[in-house]
Amino acid sequence: MQPIEDGDSTISQEIIPIKSSKNRFGVDLIPGHPSFSIIEDRLGAAWHDLQGGDLGGIRKTNWNTFLRDKIKDRYDFVLYDLGPSLGSINRSVLIGCDKFMTPMGTDIFSILGIRNISAWLASWVERYENGLQLCEKNTPKRLGTFGISSELSITSGYVGYTMQQYITKSKGGVRRPTKAYEKIIDNVPIEIERSLKNYLSQNMDTNNLPLGDVPHLYSLIPLAQSVSCPLFDLQSKDGLVGSQGKQRDQYEEILGLICDRLLSNLEQGE
Repeated sequence: MQPIEDGDSTISQEIIPIKSSKNRFGVDLIPGHPSFSIIEDRLGAAWHDLQGGDLGGIRKTNWNTFLRDKIKDRYDFVLYDLGPSLGSINRSVLIGCDKFMTPMGTDIFSILGIRNISAWLASWVERYENGLQLCEKNTPKRLGTFGISSELSITSGYVGYTMQQYITKSKGGVRRPTKAYEKIIDNVPIEIERSLKNYLSQNMDTNNLPLGDVPHLYSLIPLAQSVSCPLFDLQSKDGLVGSQGKQRDQYEEILGLICDRLLSNLEQGE
């Protein structure tokens, strides 16, 4: 992204991820960093220019399209982990993506977030398409020179959601659900269908959108972060103790099921 920070309209072609052989996650990584937020202002200005049909603004906004084209022959899948933001960074990432999913928590903010995502997508997709049409009118065939398509895959790319489980009390080893949380959980499929149905992948059934529930992992999260390790690979040498081993094994099994469902939805959407 340094060229864009310097005022150019492209990205660096020297993309060197942390190789899978050099980390414990088993995949190549381009890690996030707080300094990435510095580019937010640049991308916000580029979005303003895009809406006026400016080719430079369109190119900057499509930085992830260029990144995708650069690395597409190296990988079967490229995953982006984005924070809960509706800002210019997330918008520009999604422009270069084919599919998207929504991890959700058991709180009212997740429900509101789904509504906001729906309204946000509808608004910026329309503005994006209008900006490209204006650019094509003013500078015919220039967009094609840079491999920029007027159609966004993301508009028919929704493949499902996960739910973060809440902490419950147990009596006699039996989980005791909390009415307030359960009410929110019951409303999630309704809100998903109402807000995101128009963005489903082709051939997708709304019944397949729930990918699975992610358990509350307590102290496993900070432990995994401190040793730069995926949760399912934590070992006693990393500081794993007592019941954490059982939690790790349960998480690995649950994550496997979520991934199987996600892959199935990706295949249905092709």
